[in-house]
Amino acid sequence: MKVLFIGDIVGNTGRKALKETLPLLKDKYQPHIIIVNGENAAAGRGITSAIANEFFNWGVHGITMGNHTWDNKGIFDFIDDEPRMVRPANFPPGTPGQGYTVVKGNGKQLAIVNLQGRTFLPAIDCPFRTGEEIVDELRRNHKCILVDFHAEATSEKIAMGWFMDGRASIVVGTHTHVQSNDDVILPGGTAYLTDAGMVGSREGILGMEKDAVLYKFTTQLPSRFVVDEGKWMLHGLFTELDEDTGKAKKLEKIRMREDEWVMN
Repeated sequence: MKVLFIGDIVGNTGRKALKETLPLLKDKYQPHIIIVNGENAAAGRGITSAIANEFFNWGVHGITMGNHTWDNKGIFDFIDDEPRMVRPANFPPGTPGQGYTVVKGNGKQLAIVNLQGRTFLPAIDCPFRTGEEIVDELRRNHKCILVDFHAEATSEKIAMGWFMDGRASIVVGTHTHVQSNDDVILPGGTAYLTDAGMVGSREGILGMEKDAVLYKFTTQLPSRFVVDEGKWMLHGLFTELDEDTGKAKKLEKIRMREDEWVMN
């Protein structure tokens, strides 16, 4: 099974980049399943039903979220009815939506799990215990499992990679918007990357207009962050899995820049 995972999509710039590059990515990698992180897709905060449907119409099979899940209040109107979207599974019990699901595409099935870290983020349920319970349950019927660990601290993400080695097929980090350079297939067969990176403006700061961010850092005064409209970059991850074992056979980082079309 070939899986394409695209990092945090930031606002209109990120959506534009995804729309422009998906045909090329499909042609090059021939993925069976495409997953994107959409928690910043609507003006940098949250997601709307219209944007989610746009992604699905472009060929995306599943959407993961994170700490900005609830920033766009319209999500409460559709998240319970959208089986292809997951929010962090370790949110409190009774939270709308679901923390894991199974998506289908091109005759294949991939279980996806969303977890959120606790270091430098709000205190919520333990992602390790929650993730272990969910993944162990999924493994009864599914060999191929992707975990999107939306977390701040690199140490917490690396710990999750080792914790899930041999259990999940892919553990990929999101949230920091900067692609890491530690892609590896761990001894137990889990494809791991600390952070997939983002899809958004490369001329801003983490996809936002740099002047507002610089103002906040230099003055410590409130500043309204707005999505930057500069030239985009796209980061992601391609993995090929053994369907019989669920283990990763191939792992490749994806880095693209507008007007350059460089694919490493």
